[in-house]
Amino acid sequence: MGIEEIAKKYALINAIKFDGKASLKAVIGKVMAEVKGDAKEIVKIVREVVEEINKLSIEEQKKIAEKLGIEINEEKKKKEIKLPPLPDARKGEVVTRFPPEPNGYLHIGHAKAAVIDYEYARMYDGIFILRFDDTNPVNEKKEFYDAQKEDLKWLGIEWDKEYRTSDNLPKHYELAKELLERGCAYICTCSEEEIRKNRRLGKECACRNRKEQPWDEFFKMKEGEAVLRLKGDMKSQNTAMRDPILFRIIDHPHPIHGTRFRVWPTYDFYGAIEDSLSGITHPFRTKEYELRDEVYFYILDCLDLRKPHLMEFSRLSIKGMPVSKRKLKPLVEKKLVWGWDDPRLPTLRGLARRGILAEAIKEFVLLQGISKSESVVVFENLEAVNRKLLDGMAKRLFFVPEPVKVIVENAPEREAVLKYHPSINMGERKVETKGMFYIPASDASKFEKGSKFRLKDLYNVVVLEKNDVIKGEYAGDELLQIPKIQWVTEEHYEMEVVIPLLPFKNGEFDENSLKITKGYVEKNIDEIKHGEIVQFERFGFVRIEKDGKTRGIKAHD
Repeated sequence: MGIEEIAKKYALINAIKFDGKASLKAVIGKVMAEVKGDAKEIVKIVREVVEEINKLSIEEQKKIAEKLGIEINEEKKKKEIKLPPLPDARKGEVVTRFPPEPNGYLHIGHAKAAVIDYEYARMYDGIFILRFDDTNPVNEKKEFYDAQKEDLKWLGIEWDKEYRTSDNLPKHYELAKELLERGCAYICTCSEEEIRKNRRLGKECACRNRKEQPWDEFFKMKEGEAVLRLKGDMKSQNTAMRDPILFRIIDHPHPIHGTRFRVWPTYDFYGAIEDSLSGITHPFRTKEYELRDEVYFYILDCLDLRKPHLMEFSRLSIKGMPVSKRKLKPLVEKKLVWGWDDPRLPTLRGLARRGILAEAIKEFVLLQGISKSESVVVFENLEAVNRKLLDGMAKRLFFVPEPVKVIVENAPEREAVLKYHPSINMGERKVETKGMFYIPASDASKFEKGSKFRLKDLYNVVVLEKNDVIKGEYAGDELLQIPKIQWVTEEHYEMEVVIPLLPFKNGEFDENSLKITKGYVEKNIDEIKHGEIVQFERFGFVRIEKDGKTRGIKAHD
């Protein structure tokens, strides 16, 4: 086939894949890889052919390709995952919010809420608000405001507006006073134990019907001495309506405001108030709050405030990987894990360190949808999404776990040219071979005298003798139905790969949830950047860390 015919083939393939317009640069690259000769002359011919093909309609291009017997493997477009329409929603008028409490690092459960809120705002050309619900100064820390923003940015989420609930406390106080004046709330001085008992029995306390409810006096009381309660219905079958607490006194300094405030609203109060006042049209929260919806709307009715379209979805639960801070915090404090970015943890930082892509988390979350049906998914589901994305972007390298030495007699000295990816042009690396190799112990254990195997992308070897060192002989280049084994030469680095497993087993922390595999990696690991994810062939996808020494963290197979 002449240069013109080869150029025509690649020009047609490229044009049909990209809406009828072939890329001159791409076609030149394909032709140059296949044809040897005067580069200037080749480029001249390719340019003329590409110009000719680009003048044709895509239908004409397809007819010519079919006539010439050229197969076009058109890449399938990625199926877009769509969320169902929002009720009572109009383009340009939807406002959503993500309201984390700055008391820790974001985890995959937060990711579900953030992604869904963000995607709906973008779907309707609306507004997405980041609101820090920082009304419990005991748990909150200044560092987490910025940390959570960093995590959201890593996830690919941008917000149109940002504010802190704590900044609006003066307005909350005004509304609380209004509730008191309207007879919708009362100051309760009962003990915590007495409040719990009365709520369980559906019994009203004496505080409820006290005529004087001085809001200003509440501010002078001591922590634990009194609370502000909603005057709901103590006989309600919905126990959430049995006079829930709306404000409590906390003397602990706030990370932003210090000691400026000591009367703090609870979620029942500030959740409803902030959603209404900030213009949120479609607030989402997890199904566990469903019984509190009645409280939410009752508070807004009492204050004659706008009512948003409140919606719930199920929590994202992964088997063996709980997101509860109650379970995760002790692991960090007792140093049972590396920290909040330990690759076993479901925090976004832990998942990122493991090698889980932000795009994979987003796609995984959207696949779960906004159903209220409770379900526990397995981590393998997230791995499958991540694997699909990594497959087209991760370079391939050789890593030999638990290496066994192989000496090949009569081995030809060669410069092996190995592609970084079998089907995508990611470049290649060259490895000098002389007859001494290392292969995985798991493969070596299966071989006997007379066994044949292929050093992947190199040549075949027949086993002559097997002891601590395998002695073999060069057995040709022909592709045979024999095991293909990854290998390294004496030019290699020692390397550890950390293998994170699920941190919890039968509800308890598994102290053996972190494995370490030692082995040899090819020297071309030098070309891999810190944080880059590669695929160690026949081993798995591994994120490379270069912090003092080179180490790998296995994401998954």
